[in-house]
Amino acid sequence: MREHVRRRLVELWTRLFAYAFSLTRDRDQAADVLQQAALNALAAKCLPNREHAIKAWLFRIVRNAWIDICRHDAVRRREEVLHDIDLQPWAYDDRIIAEVTVAQGLAVIDPAHREIIALVDMHGFRYAEAAEILGVPEGTVMSRLSRARLALLDAIGGNVVAIESAKRRTSP
Repeated sequence: MREHVRRRLVELWTRLFAYAFSLTRDRDQAADVLQQAALNALAAKCLPNREHAIKAWLFRIVRNAWIDICRHDAVRRREEVLHDIDLQPWAYDDRIIAEVTVAQGLAVIDPAHREIIALVDMHGFRYAEAAEILGVPEGTVMSRLSRARLALLDAIGGNVVAIESAKRRTSP
């Protein structure tokens, strides 16, 4: 069974890293979280009984490793983690603008909101799977997700200006 966990880690490595990155907003810290999570998963004495439960179990281990590192870092330092967005090559592209806007919104919302959006909207977990990862009822996931989406919309709302409105303000 331990070999199966190793294989699933390799299979899901990119998605697990993306999840860790969405939690930490820093590539180096995400790599540290994922490395600790892999060590924890491989050293676990109690493994999930069901085959399909291993995926959610691994995401939960990543989340718990992130929480542990945050607690440790909070004792050592109190500085904000910055997210570096690579915009090169820049071209007027609605997709890039949308990604940047959402990334900026995610950076300012509460980490709990960012986490639920990452699980459901970015990584495609169903409500039941997200509930299992977070250790909460499915209804709680739905209400948290609703509040998180509203918080994200509120965060990016000030940055969104209709092009027609902007033209009218700059026209004589």
